[in-house]
Amino acid sequence: MRYLLLGTAVPVLLVLATAARAQGADPAEGEGIVLPTLNIDAAADDGMVPLSSAIATKTDTPIERIPQAVSVITQESLEQRRPQNLEAAISYAPGVVPSPWGQDARFPEFLIRGFDIGTYGVYRDGLPQKVIGFSGFAMEPYSLDGIDVLKGPNAVLYGETDPGGIVNATTKLPTFDPFRSAFLTYGPFDTWQAGVDTGGPLGDDGKLAYRLTGLTRDAETGLANSYNDRQLVAPALTWRPDDATEITVLGNWQKDKMTPALTLPVAGEDYPAAVGPLPDWMWHTNPNQSYYEADITSAGYLFSHEFTPALTVRQQARVAWQETDYREFYFNGMRSDTEMTYADFTVNETAKTAAIDTQAQIDFDVAGRVSTLLLGIDYSRAEADSAYGYDDSYTIPIADPDVSFDRPRPAIYHDGVETVEQYGLYAHNQISLTDRLFASFGLRQTWVENRFDDHIGTDDQSQDDQKLVWDIGATYDLDHGITPYASYATGFVVNTGAEFDGSLFEPTEAEQYELGVRWRPETFNALFSAALYQIDKTNVLTTDPDHNGFWVQTGEVRHRGLELEADVSLAGGLSAVAGYSYIDARITSSNDGDEGNRPALVPEHEASLWANYAFQNAKLFGLSAGAGVRYVGASYGDSTNTRETPAYTVFDAALHYQRGAVEGALNVTNLFDRQYYAICRAGGGCALGDERQVQLTVSFDF
Repeated sequence: MRYLLLGTAVPVLLVLATAARAQGADPAEGEGIVLPTLNIDAAADDGMVPLSSAIATKTDTPIERIPQAVSVITQESLEQRRPQNLEAAISYAPGVVPSPWGQDARFPEFLIRGFDIGTYGVYRDGLPQKVIGFSGFAMEPYSLDGIDVLKGPNAVLYGETDPGGIVNATTKLPTFDPFRSAFLTYGPFDTWQAGVDTGGPLGDDGKLAYRLTGLTRDAETGLANSYNDRQLVAPALTWRPDDATEITVLGNWQKDKMTPALTLPVAGEDYPAAVGPLPDWMWHTNPNQSYYEADITSAGYLFSHEFTPALTVRQQARVAWQETDYREFYFNGMRSDTEMTYADFTVNETAKTAAIDTQAQIDFDVAGRVSTLLLGIDYSRAEADSAYGYDDSYTIPIADPDVSFDRPRPAIYHDGVETVEQYGLYAHNQISLTDRLFASFGLRQTWVENRFDDHIGTDDQSQDDQKLVWDIGATYDLDHGITPYASYATGFVVNTGAEFDGSLFEPTEAEQYELGVRWRPETFNALFSAALYQIDKTNVLTTDPDHNGFWVQTGEVRHRGLELEADVSLAGGLSAVAGYSYIDARITSSNDGDEGNRPALVPEHEASLWANYAFQNAKLFGLSAGAGVRYVGASYGDSTNTRETPAYTVFDAALHYQRGAVEGALNVTNLFDRQYYAICRAGGGCALGDERQVQLTVSFDF
């Protein structure tokens, strides 16, 4: 089926081209909803203030025309804060909780609207870059031009996704304006980092341009015996043979050696206080033979061609590979009041992913009403060939712990190939119903195949699912830059396995109602947003009360929330981003004894503010100072709600000075070195959040 879909894509698009010509639409006769673009994944912005985004429509759409909450992390925001990972980059977006499992560099982890979707909600250039097995295809922020956070279900355009939302990162692309820049950073824990970013035209005809981004880092985390190393080379080439056609080829090679999260028991919580606390060095030491190594390679392209002023065809594709060597020696519960159980876990994995998305954008006019219709076909495949080892026989005393000894590799208990394939057909239309009222409607049919080939036993598994999803929304332009909106969207996540009677699990379904308003003032550069939403998940797996060891799909979860956001860039040198999120999350139906409880990890309140001031007077010109504060409210480590993770507040700061082609920057996260727990679980210990990190950077153009 998938090969038939892909094979018919080109003929279908040719038919669409003929149809568009037959309509004879002339965009000059009315104002279009969207602006033509050759890179649909990049958000346009003015400093810290977003102007448009493609994440919600796959067309370059003004923010005011999107009936769903979107947070845009602009290039200026990345340059001011210099985040070292994706979680830090999105940490000031309202409704987002970064690193809820602690200091874990294996792959991205974050919550959106209370749903733990970091490993499955990451996209790059509009294509999925999700974790499969233990392969996360981590992204380096220095290689990115910007990041969009789309909140709520988005299955019409992206297929199977959790209802919290997605994060789409935009790769740095070639430019026809020449530039060359580099930086050198010295940071915490004896970190040395250097990078180069250069690009410009090739030849004199203005048809070819290149970009080359590279980075190397030799570092540790705040733990002894830890790793935070990375090497990156990312070339890109754009060919623009005429004004209507553009193709960009992208490459990325990356080698990482990272450190897993550290979780330990707390006296008085996980074991009797009379036993005494663990030695302090345990909280600051990575156990011997604990590491995460990944070799990542990817290649892809972005293509766009304008057949007529009314029809543009785009296609994005990427293939990626990751070789993973991962080993972790970790706390696995208490064996007695005075002894800890430790487990040795190993992973050897080869992961491969491929994705392609083809779209036809048709702009047309019906009875004076301008429409932008997007028709698309996409396919993705992810495969992980994995071997896991496990040994939980280690006993370590609280009074005299030792995690420095060598261990034999544990026996393999899992060896097989996991494959997930998805293909779909979608349509999305935006229409101007009046001069002020704009509406959108989308529909998608998705097919998902899950397979597991067992290399040890005979537990081969195969499951096929399909789902029809839709969404609808509207925005209305009031005077003075005020735009209210309303939307309804559906989504789904596939569940593999079967109930006691042998019937296969149905997908977990989700629906969201959202009301919001945006205000773009006419007298200064800013965007203010507010959103109210309710997300309901049904068909959630819960214990089968009649058959021990089996599951039924009668579980339900509800998240209701409020989000406030402000993005400001003033001519006087002040820029700021601020956000607040409130979530009332409840398990509304469950057989697990947690009905009525709050889902794991979800804080009720979360708030943030980042402000930067660029001095304008002659004596201090080139100097800028920034400061930020982030608050994450209390949450529970699991759905039993028996152990609370305390709320925490951390402060960040930055100081920049530019003179000519040289800039110096001082960036500090967790300025006052606040020690806090990212998560605490009943019987599972706690994981510390990030400690203070200070980095000094010198960058220059050459």
